[in-house]
Amino acid sequence: MSQTDMLPVRCEVRGVFVAINDTATVPAVVLTDDVGRMLPIFIGLWEAVSINSALNKEVTPRPFTHELFTDLMGRFSISVHHLQIDSIEEGVYYAQLVLAADGREECLDCRPSDGITVALRANASIFVDESLLVPGEPGECVSEMVDLATFLQKTGKE
Repeated sequence: MSQTDMLPVRCEVRGVFVAINDTATVPAVVLTDDVGRMLPIFIGLWEAVSINSALNKEVTPRPFTHELFTDLMGRFSISVHHLQIDSIEEGVYYAQLVLAADGREECLDCRPSDGITVALRANASIFVDESLLVPGEPGECVSEMVDLATFLQKTGKE
């Protein structure tokens, strides 16, 4: 599907979770739309921590990469118009940050996890191609899914 055929749907970050089953423990960010469809994207632990930090509006004592990036854009009057997650190929999701400056827009290819973190930090909208959304609840896609904070608390106490 070409970018012009994309049917964008505004989504929100439902949360950052950890999928747990007999063979693996994998972090995931879950996006949802306003009619109950979702998109779980499996990501790395550091990406999960970064998204969770942005979601909770946490400010670190020293800037992480995503905070540095959004601060740099702000200083040069570049704004994040929105993030669009528009395709999947061989199990890999593709996304673009749509940036605006000086009356023009530019699309910047990015990993969805990076784009989500930047979009959250910039208070920008997130759009997902409708074809990528599936009905259901986050826990339905794996045997057990817990939110990241709960997972980190459990692993920190063991």
